[in-house]
Formats: sequence, C-alpha cells, structure tokens
Amino acid sequence: MSRITSSAMLRTFAVGTAFLVSVAAADTPDAAQRNFVSCPIVRDTKTVPCWLAEYDGELYYLGIQTDVSAEFHPPYLGHRVLVEGTVTDKPRICGGLVLEPVHVSPLPELDGTCNTILPAEDRYTVPFAPRPPGPSGGRLAFDPPPGGAPPKPVRAGAQDFVIEYDFNALVSGPNARALTDIFNYATKVDARQVTVVGYRGATLLSNGDVLAEPESLPEERAREVASLLTRAGLDARRIKIDWSSDLATPDGSGDWHSRRVVVHVEP
Repeated sequence: MSRITSSAMLRTFAVGTAFLVSVAAADTPDAAQRNFVSCPIVRDTKTVPCWLAEYDGELYYLGIQTDVSAEFHPPYLGHRVLVEGTVTDKPRICGGLVLEPVHVSPLPELDGTCNTILPAEDRYTVPFAPRPPGPSGGRLAFDPPPGGAPPKPVRAGAQDFVIEYDFNALVSGPNARALTDIFNYATKVDARQVTVVGYRGATLLSNGDVLAEPESLPEERAREVASLLTRAGLDARRIKIDWSSDLATPDGSGDWHSRRVVVHVEP
C-alpha cells in the first residue's frame, strides 16, 4: 500500500500541488537534455500555430497545433508547462531549437503571465501537410503513415500494460488507447484478476532542482484507472488496487517513465 521513503527527500518546497525537492543521489542532467518549467509561447504561421518555450535565454520548439489524434499534445496559455526534451542538431523550427523526443506537461495552476502570442513571419514555416477534403480518418491535418498503422503485437498469457502520464496529472486523452487495450485484452482472456498499481514520478530539472509529484497521486491514479475499467464493464471484484508513494531518484533523462500506472492482467 502507500509508502513514503523519507531518505529520498531531504527538504520540500511547495509549488502549487507539486514540490521542488532535494534528492541526495540526483546527478547533474545530461548536457543535451533540457528539463525546465516555463511559460509556453504560441507563434502564428501561414498554416498552423507552433508552440515554443524559452529557457535560460534560448527558445525551444515543442510542436504544432493540430488535433487530439496527433502524437504532440500542446500545452495551454494561462498555465506554465514542464518541458522535458533532448536537444537535436536539426534545423530550427519557428525560431526554436528542436527537442526530440519532447514531453510537455501543462501545470494545473493558473499563471496570467503565460499569454504570449507571436505574429506570423514569412521566415518561419512548420512541417505541415494539409489533408485532402473529406473525413480525416482520425489523422486530421496529417497524411496516413506509409503502409498504414503498424500491427499491434499478439498478446498471450499474463500481461503488463503501462499507462504514462503528464506531470501531476490523471488520465487524459492520450491515455485512451492504453485503457482500450487493457479492457479489450482483459475481456478477451476473461481475466481472473486485474491488478492496478499507481506510481508517482520526479524530474531532475536542468538547473539541478527536482520537481516531484505529490504523495497522494499514486493512489488517485490507481483508483481512477480501476474505476474507468469497471465502468467500461470489467467485474470490480476481479480488480485489485495498490500503489506506492516511493519517489525514485530521477536522472534527468526519461524521468517521465516513472509517472505511471502498471496494470497486470492475469488470465
């Protein structure tokens, strides 16, 4: 059940509902990694808006505004955003250095200073291919991938499914596919037991601070996923809920993987 590892946390400073913490074993982030909290910036273009963020005097490209079926889900004006990405040597887009991969997590607290919209300039373009008229097929503004979508792996026996989250967040639109896969597999194998375990994460920021999720979040995540699966039709008596409030030591690279729920499906 819920546990707290006190040795991992030397002191905490509240930042909304998250915390800046000092973790004894945290190292300096990789030089190519950029993890920071900043206001998102929208730049208009002749096609679609692009999203940027500024950190330490440099501008970084995050992605373009499209629809919910795209891999990039933009942040919101009026909120700060946690950016976790790796700097590439690709040409700048919209004036910003390209981060790839990049994960953006809008923070829930309102911030009225995060309201910058830059005008379109001819020198800035974005990689955008307008779709032809007619139904989008779930890929609005994008051509379908060559050869169609890759086939899903064939699953058999006991399986673990991982749901990854934005920082300090519960289930959102991008998690729908994972939840559907869990429900479909549990139904297919007539699951004897479905175990849902929630975890929280921390991110080593580029300035050396560590941003940690609150201790209550693992339980909230586990209970929410269990509730969603039950409402979809799984037998609540076969669902077991657990969570851990232990805070893994972040290293600044891939820290978003610790923000997760693991669902174990036992046929």
